Amino acid sequence: MKITVRAYAKINLLLDILGTLENGYHDLFMLMQSVSIFDTVSVECNDSGKITISCDVPDIPTDERNLAYKAAKAFFEYLKIEHSGIHIDIAKSIPHAAGLAGGSADAAAVVTALKKIFAPSLCDRAVIDICKSFGSDVPFCALGGTMIAQGTGTTLTYMPQLEIPNIIIVKPECSVSTGEAYKVFDTVDYIRHPDKNGIFRAVLENDIESVFKKVDNVFEQLIDIPDRIEIKAIMRKYDAKCACMSGSGPSVFGIFNDSEKAKQCAQRLKIYFPQTFLCSSKDCGCEIV
Repeated sequence: MKITVRAYAKINLLLDILGTLENGYHDLFMLMQSVSIFDTVSVECNDSGKITISCDVPDIPTDERNLAYKAAKAFFEYLKIEHSGIHIDIAKSIPHAAGLAGGSADAAAVVTALKKIFAPSLCDRAVIDICKSFGSDVPFCALGGTMIAQGTGTTLTYMPQLEIPNIIIVKPECSVSTGEAYKVFDTVDYIRHPDKNGIFRAVLENDIESVFKKVDNVFEQLIDIPDRIEIKAIMRKYDAKCACMSGSGPSVFGIFNDSEKAKQCAQRLKIYFPQTFLCSSKDCGCEIV
Protein backbone atom coordinates (compact mmCIF):
# COMPACT_ATOMS: atom_id res chain seq x y z
CA MET A 1 0.00 0.00 0.00
CA LYS A 2 1.25 3.47 -0.90
CA ILE A 3 0.04 6.79 0.53
CA THR A 4 1.12 10.19 -0.81
CA VAL A 5 0.82 13.28 1.36
CA ARG A 6 1.27 17.00 0.79
CA ALA A 7 3.31 18.35 3.71
CA TYR A 8 2.68 22.08 4.07
CA ALA A 9 5.18 24.66 5.32
CA LYS A 10 4.45 27.08 8.16
CA ILE A 11 5.14 30.68 9.04
CA ASN A 12 5.14 32.35 12.45
CA LEU A 13 2.72 35.27 12.47
CA LEU A 14 4.01 35.88 15.98
CA LEU A 15 6.94 34.37 17.85
CA ASP A 16 7.84 35.33 21.42
CA ILE A 17 10.27 33.76 23.88
CA LEU A 18 8.97 34.04 27.43
CA GLY A 19 11.97 32.57 29.21
CA THR A 20 14.14 29.50 29.72
CA LEU A 21 12.71 26.34 31.26
CA GLU A 22 14.46 24.22 33.90
CA ASN A 23 15.31 21.59 31.29
CA GLY A 24 17.18 24.16 29.19
CA TYR A 25 14.49 24.48 26.52
CA HIS A 26 12.69 27.77 25.95
CA ASP A 27 9.14 28.75 26.83
CA LEU A 28 7.48 30.01 23.65
CA PHE A 29 4.28 31.71 22.52
CA MET A 30 3.67 31.48 18.79
CA LEU A 31 0.84 32.11 16.36
CA MET A 32 1.47 29.54 13.64
CA GLN A 33 -0.01 29.45 10.16
CA SER A 34 0.20 26.73 7.51
CA VAL A 35 0.92 27.95 3.97
CA SER A 36 0.45 26.36 0.57
CA ILE A 37 4.11 25.59 -0.21
CA PHE A 38 4.45 21.84 0.20
CA ASP A 39 6.77 18.85 -0.01
CA THR A 40 5.37 15.63 -1.46
CA VAL A 41 5.96 12.66 0.83
CA SER A 42 5.11 9.10 -0.23
CA VAL A 43 5.10 6.15 2.17
CA GLU A 44 4.98 2.61 0.76
CA CYS A 45 4.96 -0.71 2.60
CA ASN A 46 7.41 -3.41 1.50
CA ASP A 47 9.12 -6.59 2.70
CA SER A 48 12.55 -5.09 3.49
CA GLY A 49 12.13 -5.16 7.26
CA LYS A 50 13.66 -1.66 7.33
CA ILE A 51 12.73 2.02 7.25
CA THR A 52 14.38 3.53 4.17
CA ILE A 53 14.28 7.06 2.76
CA SER A 54 14.96 8.70 -0.60
CA CYS A 55 15.00 12.44 -1.27
CA ASP A 56 15.53 14.57 -4.37
CA VAL A 57 17.79 17.04 -2.48
CA PRO A 58 21.29 15.54 -2.05
CA ASP A 59 22.22 17.54 1.08
CA ILE A 60 19.38 16.11 3.15
CA PRO A 61 20.31 12.95 5.10
CA THR A 62 18.34 9.82 4.29
CA ASP A 63 19.27 7.80 7.36
CA GLU A 64 18.11 7.83 11.00
CA ARG A 65 19.10 11.52 11.29
CA ASN A 66 16.13 12.50 9.12
CA LEU A 67 13.01 13.47 11.10
CA ALA A 68 10.97 11.35 8.70
CA TYR A 69 12.85 8.27 9.89
CA LYS A 70 12.31 9.30 13.53
CA ALA A 71 8.62 9.79 12.77
CA ALA A 72 8.19 6.26 11.44
CA LYS A 73 10.16 4.76 14.32
CA ALA A 74 8.14 6.71 16.91
CA PHE A 75 4.83 5.73 15.26
CA PHE A 76 5.59 2.01 15.30
CA GLU A 77 6.94 2.11 18.85
CA TYR A 78 3.97 4.11 20.18
CA LEU A 79 1.41 1.71 18.71
CA LYS A 80 3.60 -1.38 19.24
CA ILE A 81 3.21 -2.32 15.59
CA GLU A 82 5.50 -4.86 13.96
CA HIS A 83 6.04 -3.74 10.38
CA SER A 84 7.58 -5.63 7.48
CA GLY A 85 9.25 -2.49 6.16
CA ILE A 86 8.44 0.89 4.63
CA HIS A 87 10.05 3.23 2.14
CA ILE A 88 9.65 7.02 2.42
CA ASP A 89 10.21 9.20 -0.64
CA ILE A 90 10.48 12.97 -0.17
CA ALA A 91 10.18 15.45 -3.05
CA LYS A 92 11.21 18.85 -1.69
CA SER A 93 9.72 22.22 -2.54
CA ILE A 94 9.96 23.81 0.92
CA PRO A 95 13.40 25.43 1.27
CA HIS A 96 15.72 23.58 3.64
CA ALA A 97 16.87 25.23 6.93
CA ALA A 98 14.63 28.20 6.24
CA GLY A 99 12.48 28.68 9.36
CA LEU A 100 9.53 27.12 7.51
CA ALA A 101 9.53 23.71 9.27
CA GLY A 102 10.22 21.72 6.10
CA GLY A 103 11.76 18.77 7.92
CA SER A 104 9.02 18.81 10.55
CA ALA A 105 6.37 18.91 7.83
CA ASP A 106 7.90 15.83 6.16
CA ALA A 107 7.89 13.99 9.50
CA ALA A 108 4.27 14.96 10.11
CA ALA A 109 3.39 13.65 6.65
CA VAL A 110 4.93 10.28 7.52
CA VAL A 111 2.80 10.05 10.67
CA THR A 112 -0.26 11.05 8.61
CA ALA A 113 0.43 8.34 6.03
CA LEU A 114 1.13 5.64 8.62
CA LYS A 115 -2.03 6.56 10.48
CA LYS A 116 -3.99 6.04 7.25
CA ILE A 117 -2.36 2.66 6.66
CA PHE A 118 -2.19 1.20 10.17
CA ALA A 119 -4.49 3.15 12.53
CA PRO A 120 -7.21 5.19 10.78
CA SER A 121 -9.10 5.81 14.04
CA LEU A 122 -6.10 7.31 15.85
CA CYS A 123 -7.17 10.56 17.57
CA ASP A 124 -5.44 13.95 17.35
CA ARG A 125 -4.17 13.67 20.94
CA ALA A 126 -2.34 10.44 20.08
CA VAL A 127 -0.91 12.03 16.93
CA ILE A 128 0.41 14.93 19.04
CA ASP A 129 1.90 12.51 21.58
CA ILE A 130 3.75 10.66 18.82
CA CYS A 131 4.97 13.81 17.10
CA LYS A 132 6.16 15.70 20.18
CA SER A 133 8.42 12.79 21.15
CA PHE A 134 10.91 13.74 18.44
CA GLY A 135 10.26 17.32 17.26
CA SER A 136 8.76 20.52 18.67
CA ASP A 137 7.26 21.79 15.37
CA VAL A 138 5.98 18.38 14.24
CA PRO A 139 2.68 18.35 16.22
CA PHE A 140 1.64 21.63 14.61
CA CYS A 141 2.70 20.45 11.17
CA ALA A 142 0.57 17.33 11.59
CA LEU A 143 -2.60 19.31 12.38
CA GLY A 144 -1.87 22.73 10.90
CA GLY A 145 -4.10 25.62 9.97
CA THR A 146 -4.08 28.55 12.40
CA MET A 147 -2.95 27.66 15.93
CA ILE A 148 -1.37 29.02 19.06
CA ALA A 149 1.67 26.97 20.07
CA GLN A 150 3.05 27.30 23.59
CA GLY A 151 5.67 25.75 25.84
CA THR A 152 8.31 24.19 23.64
CA GLY A 153 5.83 24.48 20.75
CA THR A 154 3.95 21.25 21.42
CA THR A 155 1.03 22.66 23.45
CA LEU A 156 -1.48 23.61 20.74
CA THR A 157 -4.68 25.64 20.80
CA TYR A 158 -7.05 25.61 17.84
CA MET A 159 -7.89 29.11 16.57
CA PRO A 160 -10.40 30.42 14.01
CA GLN A 161 -8.82 29.81 10.62
CA LEU A 162 -7.30 32.84 8.94
CA GLU A 163 -7.81 33.23 5.21
CA ILE A 164 -4.77 34.98 3.74
CA PRO A 165 -4.70 34.79 -0.06
CA ASN A 166 -1.44 36.62 -0.85
CA ILE A 167 1.74 35.67 1.00
CA ILE A 168 5.25 36.09 -0.36
CA ILE A 169 8.04 34.07 1.24
CA VAL A 170 11.70 34.79 0.45
CA LYS A 171 14.54 32.47 1.48
CA PRO A 172 17.92 34.27 1.29
CA GLU A 173 21.02 32.23 0.54
CA CYS A 174 22.27 32.31 4.14
CA SER A 175 21.30 29.83 6.86
CA VAL A 176 20.71 30.18 10.59
CA SER A 177 21.47 27.82 13.47
CA THR A 178 18.34 27.69 15.62
CA GLY A 179 20.38 26.57 18.61
CA GLU A 180 22.74 29.51 18.29
CA ALA A 181 19.80 31.91 17.93
CA TYR A 182 18.37 30.72 21.25
CA LYS A 183 21.78 31.07 22.89
CA VAL A 184 21.77 34.75 21.94
CA PHE A 185 18.45 35.17 23.78
CA ASP A 186 20.04 33.70 26.91
CA THR A 187 22.71 36.44 26.90
CA VAL A 188 20.57 39.58 26.45
CA ASP A 189 19.41 41.75 29.36
CA TYR A 190 16.38 43.32 27.68
CA ILE A 191 13.94 42.24 25.01
CA ARG A 192 10.84 43.92 23.60
CA HIS A 193 8.06 41.37 23.64
CA PRO A 194 5.39 41.24 20.90
CA ASP A 195 1.73 41.96 21.68
CA LYS A 196 0.60 38.39 22.36
CA ASN A 197 -2.76 39.27 23.89
CA GLY A 198 -3.55 41.73 21.12
CA ILE A 199 -2.94 39.30 18.28
CA PHE A 200 -4.81 36.55 20.17
CA ARG A 201 -7.91 38.76 20.46
CA ALA A 202 -7.60 39.92 16.86
CA VAL A 203 -7.67 36.32 15.58
CA LEU A 204 -10.63 35.44 17.82
CA GLU A 205 -12.54 38.49 16.52
CA ASN A 206 -11.53 37.80 12.90
CA ASP A 207 -10.01 41.30 12.79
CA ILE A 208 -7.51 40.48 10.09
CA GLU A 209 -6.16 44.03 9.75
CA SER A 210 -5.30 44.10 13.46
CA VAL A 211 -3.63 40.70 13.10
CA PHE A 212 -1.38 42.11 10.38
CA LYS A 213 -0.47 45.13 12.52
CA LYS A 214 0.70 42.87 15.35
CA VAL A 215 2.74 40.36 13.32
CA ASP A 216 6.13 40.18 15.06
CA ASN A 217 9.11 37.90 15.74
CA VAL A 218 11.40 38.38 18.73
CA PHE A 219 14.30 36.78 16.84
CA GLU A 220 14.55 39.89 14.67
CA GLN A 221 15.96 41.64 17.75
CA LEU A 222 18.49 38.89 18.38
CA ILE A 223 20.06 37.87 15.09
CA ASP A 224 21.16 39.74 11.99
CA ILE A 225 20.01 38.23 8.71
CA PRO A 226 21.76 39.54 5.58
CA ASP A 227 19.30 41.05 3.08
CA ARG A 228 16.39 41.03 5.57
CA ILE A 229 16.08 44.83 5.60
CA GLU A 230 16.26 44.99 1.81
CA ILE A 231 13.64 42.26 1.36
CA LYS A 232 11.23 43.95 3.75
CA ALA A 233 11.81 47.32 2.05
CA ILE A 234 10.85 45.89 -1.35
CA MET A 235 7.75 44.26 0.15
CA ARG A 236 6.65 47.56 1.70
CA LYS A 237 7.23 49.35 -1.62
CA TYR A 238 4.48 47.11 -3.02
CA ASP A 239 2.17 47.89 -0.06
CA ALA A 240 2.72 44.80 2.07
CA LYS A 241 0.44 44.90 5.12
CA CYS A 242 3.28 43.42 7.16
CA ALA A 243 6.72 41.89 6.64
CA CYS A 244 8.42 39.65 9.15
CA MET A 245 10.91 36.84 9.61
CA SER A 246 9.62 33.28 10.16
CA GLY A 247 11.02 31.11 12.94
CA SER A 248 14.69 31.76 13.60
CA GLY A 249 15.07 32.70 9.94
CA PRO A 250 16.36 33.38 7.48
CA SER A 251 13.08 33.36 5.51
CA VAL A 252 11.08 36.59 5.41
CA PHE A 253 7.39 36.73 4.53
CA GLY A 254 5.11 39.56 3.49
CA ILE A 255 1.31 39.66 3.38
CA PHE A 256 -0.60 41.64 0.75
CA ASN A 257 -4.22 42.63 0.23
CA ASP A 258 -3.74 43.37 -3.46
CA SER A 259 -3.05 40.19 -5.47
CA GLU A 260 -1.66 42.09 -8.46
CA LYS A 261 0.85 43.98 -6.32
CA ALA A 262 1.80 40.72 -4.66
CA LYS A 263 2.56 39.19 -8.06
CA GLN A 264 4.62 42.23 -9.09
CA CYS A 265 6.51 42.15 -5.81
CA ALA A 266 7.26 38.44 -6.15
CA GLN A 267 8.58 38.99 -9.68
CA ARG A 268 10.84 41.79 -8.44
CA LEU A 269 12.16 39.80 -5.49
CA LYS A 270 12.81 36.72 -7.62
CA ILE A 271 15.37 38.69 -9.63
CA TYR A 272 17.58 38.93 -6.54
CA PHE A 273 16.36 35.95 -4.54
CA PRO A 274 15.60 32.84 -6.62
CA GLN A 275 13.84 31.13 -3.70
CA THR A 276 10.85 33.47 -3.73
CA PHE A 277 7.39 31.94 -3.38
CA LEU A 278 3.90 33.38 -3.81
CA CYS A 279 1.46 31.33 -1.75
CA SER A 280 -1.62 31.46 0.49
CA SER A 281 -2.75 30.20 3.88
CA LYS A 282 -3.89 26.59 4.39
CA ASP A 283 -6.34 25.20 6.92
CA CYS A 284 -4.39 21.95 7.43
CA GLY A 285 -0.82 20.81 7.92
CA CYS A 286 -0.92 17.60 5.91
CA GLU A 287 -3.23 16.48 3.12
CA ILE A 288 -3.47 13.00 1.63
CA VAL A 289 -3.44 13.21 -2.15
